[in-house]
Amino acid sequence: MRPFTYDQLPGRVVFGAGTLACLPDEVVRLGAERAIVLSTPEQTAVAQNVARHLGARSAGIFPKAVMHVPIETAREARAEARRLNADCAIAVGGGSTTGLGKAIALDSGLPIIAVPTTYAGSEMTPIWGLTEGGLKKTGRDPRVLPRTVIYDPTLTLSLPAALSATSGMNAIAHCVEALYAVDANPIVSMWAAEGIRALAAALPAIMARPDDLAARSDALYGAWLAGASLGAVSMALHHKLCHTLGGTFNLPHAETHTIVLPHATAYNRDAAPEAMARIAHALGADDAALGLHALAQRLGAPTALRTLGVQEADLDRAADIASREPYPNPRPIDRAAIRALLQDAWSGAPPSA
Repeated sequence: MRPFTYDQLPGRVVFGAGTLACLPDEVVRLGAERAIVLSTPEQTAVAQNVARHLGARSAGIFPKAVMHVPIETAREARAEARRLNADCAIAVGGGSTTGLGKAIALDSGLPIIAVPTTYAGSEMTPIWGLTEGGLKKTGRDPRVLPRTVIYDPTLTLSLPAALSATSGMNAIAHCVEALYAVDANPIVSMWAAEGIRALAAALPAIMARPDDLAARSDALYGAWLAGASLGAVSMALHHKLCHTLGGTFNLPHAETHTIVLPHATAYNRDAAPEAMARIAHALGADDAALGLHALAQRLGAPTALRTLGVQEADLDRAADIASREPYPNPRPIDRAAIRALLQDAWSGAPPSA
């Protein structure tokens, strides 16, 4: 076994159906008294329900989280948290809401409790992202890592099957990159492989029976492992491409990850053979990239960037941005190869890089 370094991330996880009821106790456990509840506009009713659970410890609701955390929204949320004299933030929802909580914590150090309602996995990472002037900037800071995560699978029952599929593929992307990260280690690789296996089994079951609580629980378990995996190691090409596409062209986060993942995996196929073998095994496939593409097709998920509104003329700009300041990656970044990868992803062709 090769030498490695592994830093254990702090954090508390409460997992199980009905665990939202534990939220007031978790706020007390942090020593907090005034919690601001964050959500997207679409999940205002969920945020209101959470606020009711908190009772007198609810300071108010900020239901304005949006994709990719625009700097303007982050500033407004920070100002509202100060106005309410909040000493804790409750992020209810998916990656957009968790990202907004992280933006508040990055500025103020306010502790976060995350209550995921999707399979984004970002609640388990110290990775933050902010979009300004059409460019998405990311970084790592221990202050943004939620102190507690409450995984209540009943809260995911309202997530439509189609969104469950892309959210789950997004989580699988975290696992894939963790397996070939420059600082990968056997502990995180074990989590990542198990995360792929759990999600690849649960997502088709959810598509067949959206109210299958056991499948929802398995998917949420896989998302937990996915986030924990990515949070412990470095991101690579796949996330660089998705951050570029999402931040620059305001594309939907999970759908973009779903489309790009097989192609980024194929790009690294020959440079990370051990990781590819583990991915393929977890999927029950002969080839990692083709197995991911087949899973997306089986789920009825989008497989072409053009269906998200990306113009073919945009691909050159995307290749230029993604090739600048690249994340560490098993295969060196080659602008021409990245442009070809994006062409395949745009057209919906099977991965071939």
